[in-house]
Amino acid sequence: MDQIEKPKIERVEIGDNNRYGKFVVNPLERGFGQTLGNSLRRVLLNSLPGVAATSVRIEGVQHEFSTVPGVKEDVAELILNVKLLSAKLFTELPKIVTIDAVGPCEVKAGDIRFDDEVEIINPDLHIATLSEGAHLQMQITLEKGRGYVSAERNKQLAMERNKVGGIPIGVIPVDSIFTPIRKVSYSVEDTRVGQVTDYDKLTIEVWTNGSILPKEALASAAQIITNNMRLFIDLTVNVVRVDYNEPENDSKEKVLEMTIEELDLSVRAFNCLKRAGINTVAELVQR
Repeated sequence: MDQIEKPKIERVEIGDNNRYGKFVVNPLERGFGQTLGNSLRRVLLNSLPGVAATSVRIEGVQHEFSTVPGVKEDVAELILNVKLLSAKLFTELPKIVTIDAVGPCEVKAGDIRFDDEVEIINPDLHIATLSEGAHLQMQITLEKGRGYVSAERNKQLAMERNKVGGIPIGVIPVDSIFTPIRKVSYSVEDTRVGQVTDYDKLTIEVWTNGSILPKEALASAAQIITNNMRLFIDLTVNVVRVDYNEPENDSKEKVLEMTIEELDLSVRAFNCLKRAGINTVAELVQR
């Protein structure tokens, strides 16, 4: 059997802000570069847990098509800015963070008030511009989740959690993108092992929002894939045989339909039944 060098992974580049990482894996057997690269990319973008805003409440505002006096941005723009917020939660429960600002000023994510269970990753994020005398009071609900969740689904989840028939007046559910990954790209090239070039070199680049290191994100994605593949690894152990119980009537009918040839009879008994014109069990029990 041909032996090849065990593949190695190397981090060849990392961004100054720990939000970018470039990794090279080689040598891989032909085809595995594409297989691993595509699988890791899909899991990184869709399956890693993260934190996002799920609803917003602004004092004096009833819906997202309103405006706030003295605030340059309308409510829709404010919500778009809030959705760019990157944060960490050190609890499994939703957290409400607040903004209470008076103009003239620029409101940034660093102006958000929160407790020890919250960390804001991008404090320089622009949220609003207030003119003289403007007063912006805002409550933002942050939650943990995966992938994309629509505003309507966030509304349903809030109602289920609070066991009420609706949400409080003024609370505006927003659609949430929980993934902490901003971008993933990969490429596959030929690589040499001895005199053979029939192997793959996988290069994968990961950009995050700062709430997770690129190497941690890649390791988490690999763990998710491994956990799901284990189902197939343990296939011979975990396969469950299902025996279906046949209705009693069906079993009786099958017995009655049996021919005497299927019965374990002596030659003499078989010949007697044949001479009597009996060919099935049903004919026998009727005599």
